[in-house]
Amino acid sequence: MAEYELDAIDREILYALQEEARNLSSGEIAERTDASSSTVRKRIQRLESEGIIKRYSADIDYTKSGYPIRMLLFCTAPITDRGEYLEQTLDVPAVISVQELVTGEENLLVTAVGETDRDITPVAQELSDLGLTITDEVLVRSHEVTSFDEFSGE
Repeated sequence: MAEYELDAIDREILYALQEEARNLSSGEIAERTDASSSTVRKRIQRLESEGIIKRYSADIDYTKSGYPIRMLLFCTAPITDRGEYLEQTLDVPAVISVQELVTGEENLLVTAVGETDRDITPVAQELSDLGLTITDEVLVRSHEVTSFDEFSGE
């Protein structure tokens, strides 16, 4: 399958969805892109089917929702097997993300949340039980995200 090439309309759609996917209708996105509502709907469906839009999710403030501890766990897995650990790691309770790293000794970055630092200890144990070696733990004070500017037509 050939890789899907994003054009200016696709990029504007992605930028709009990153900013506020829940509150924008296809008509409102159409106004931003100078395309019709039906074109925007079809483009969104294509972006989803191509796997460019993987899912829609809420940006949760874990601190305000009662889970103020966010811990980054840098892990090492055998290089040839690190991809196999992704789904298993996401199944560990309190883990909210895992990233495969391609440079350095640490090759998986796991993010977990909890009410207290004691909530992270069982996560670390389960990761160890999976066969991962935790090489470093970092407590995160805050975490902010923004839309990727390259999708903006400006």
